[in-house]
Amino acid sequence: MAGPTTAERGERQQESSGPPRTRRLRPPRFRTVVVAAVVLVLLTGGTVWLLYGSDWTRVERVPVSGTRVLTPGQVRAAADVPVGDPLVSVDTGAIEARLARELPRIDEVRVERSWPHGIELKVTERTPVLIVQKGGKFVEVDDEGVRFATVSRAPKGVPELELDLARSGNAAASLRRFDEDRLVRAAVGVAGRLPDAVAKDVRTVKVRSYDAISLELSGDRTVAWGSGEQGERKARALTALMKATPGARHFDVSVPTAPASSGS
Repeated sequence: MAGPTTAERGERQQESSGPPRTRRLRPPRFRTVVVAAVVLVLLTGGTVWLLYGSDWTRVERVPVSGTRVLTPGQVRAAADVPVGDPLVSVDTGAIEARLARELPRIDEVRVERSWPHGIELKVTERTPVLIVQKGGKFVEVDDEGVRFATVSRAPKGVPELELDLARSGNAAASLRRFDEDRLVRAAVGVAGRLPDAVAKDVRTVKVRSYDAISLELSGDRTVAWGSGEQGERKARALTALMKATPGARHFDVSVPTAPASSGS
């Protein structure tokens, strides 16, 4: 008896063939789900305990850096960091606000967590560029015109700001337009633009009005600066004028395109 032909074998193959079988994924066993849930709960609870309940991450140290006039003890006292509290719960923003309020000498402050036991206080103090004499003491003024501290002794090398504001005539009109705070900022701007060779010799910055700012230098020399505008041009003009007339005692750069000097 003859076996199946090639065509018959092909037909049987086609009949027996079909879509490939897919492997059915078994759902996770109940026991596995329970174990995973327990592990997750333990990890979460352990983390919470470590951060809030453990003694391993509580505040123990409050290092201070960046102080020059202030002492680290003054900064720590004003910061009032809650030593002993969990490090993660410390409100660093509130500490920064407290330091800015309690210590005006601080210009910038950063409060950072230093794991596992520290809250670090990084401060930048204001630098006086002018001083104002008041009642036998001296008020320090920074480069933004902020009067931030009163000291009993004038800082060395810081010029004095003298506000000699006229209350009548054109000067009074200028004062109504430019209040005292703005005049102080104008004087600060002038002091900040002076050439180094001149700045070291400045003893007084005198302000009579917005357009009448002058400098008193060592050796009884004076500079008529005018307003605080065109400060860089005036600084260049003053430098050139002093080189050209080294024996002069009075300099005028209120109009920087036409500087003048006199006296000897």
